[in-house]
Amino acid sequence: MDTTVVLIWLSMVVTILSRLHADRNVYPSAGVLFVHVLEREYFKGDSSNDPITFNTNLMGYPDRPGWLRYIQRTPHSDGVLYGSPTAEHMGKATIIEITAYNRRTFETARHNLVINIMSTEEYPLPYQAEFYIKNMNVEEMLASEVLGDFLGAVKNVWQPERLNAINITSALDRGGRVPLPINNLKEGVYVMVGADVQFSSCLREVENPHNQLRCSQEMEPVISCDKKFRAQFDIDWCKINLVDITKVIMIHSNRPDPGTGVLPDIGEYNPPPESLKSRDFFADFLITLAVPSAVAMVLFSVLGYSMCCRREGVDKRNMQTADIQLVHHSSIQKSTKELRSMSKNREISWPLSTLPVFSQSGEVVPPIHPDNYETTSMPLMQTQTNLQNQIQIPQQQPSGDRDNYCMSTFRRLEVNGIPEERKVAEAVNL
Repeated sequence: MDTTVVLIWLSMVVTILSRLHADRNVYPSAGVLFVHVLEREYFKGDSSNDPITFNTNLMGYPDRPGWLRYIQRTPHSDGVLYGSPTAEHMGKATIIEITAYNRRTFETARHNLVINIMSTEEYPLPYQAEFYIKNMNVEEMLASEVLGDFLGAVKNVWQPERLNAINITSALDRGGRVPLPINNLKEGVYVMVGADVQFSSCLREVENPHNQLRCSQEMEPVISCDKKFRAQFDIDWCKINLVDITKVIMIHSNRPDPGTGVLPDIGEYNPPPESLKSRDFFADFLITLAVPSAVAMVLFSVLGYSMCCRREGVDKRNMQTADIQLVHHSSIQKSTKELRSMSKNREISWPLSTLPVFSQSGEVVPPIHPDNYETTSMPLMQTQTNLQNQIQIPQQQPSGDRDNYCMSTFRRLEVNGIPEERKVAEAVNL
């Protein structure tokens, strides 16, 4: 066999063996934070910058257990499995299938992570405090050195004999919003720690009324031990949560046995026959249509009788009205009709003071009088030289001399073009 072919075959074998990793066993404790880093170094190809992503799932299932979370920010960063197992998972091995994908060479590698959850004597720790750190992301907080620095600061403030990190949760999992990609803003992270001694006075300072008032006004509370965290961790003290589980009443609910998930065998399925019995719908017709229609007809009849057959009418109204009122009403109507008919037959002009000055178009309305009728030259008192429609009549002088008369001027009045001679005759007889 050619030496070159042998070397190529051996290199292929070594590459395949490097992609196959044996099962790895880990032994986390219940109630203590579990962190497992999926390092890209074990799955790199020829180039160190290959984009590699991971897929994790419980063996035989499409997803992970509820207590186990996974995060990988970019294909060029390591993946992290983290979570806090509970006592319900103790004594049972949890097998997680891990599949790595090389996005450049399209190679895959798979191995299993066997999680054996152990019990602890002091589970759970009685005093638990949850901090909200605003300047950290969850993968940054999961780093061993950063988490160790935070636990060291908490231990200096709390002074417990036993202190453990119980759980870490991203603020996005608590309903937080994705930060803007400016000024290197972080999403924030919740860190829960547990201890075996009472909360220190510094941690309880947030519960005093002054700090509670400042929190309600969205102001930072005054905490004496904040300077021990401020150098590296920006803690929102208004969101700290102190829990004493010794005072919490545990409510145990009797849950039914979930069973195997397989329905019991109840025999063969027996569908109904094709020939169904006929059904009489006459009773349904009476209830849904005939009865409401009959009620509606009765109501319509009562309403029609009340409105049409029980009307009093004009005759009954006149019989109950006094005669003098009817006479007055009739005379008023006749007078109104007569006045309206007379107003229609009037042909004399209206006074200028009652005429409109401007129309809607803005133009001046001409007078009704003819052009040869000069109203501006008409005096208030009629004289003998004004109008042609004037006559002169003799009038007795006051001195008693009956032979001497003076002429008085009367205007000739016309009604509908007919001169009123009767007024002239009466004036002459005076």
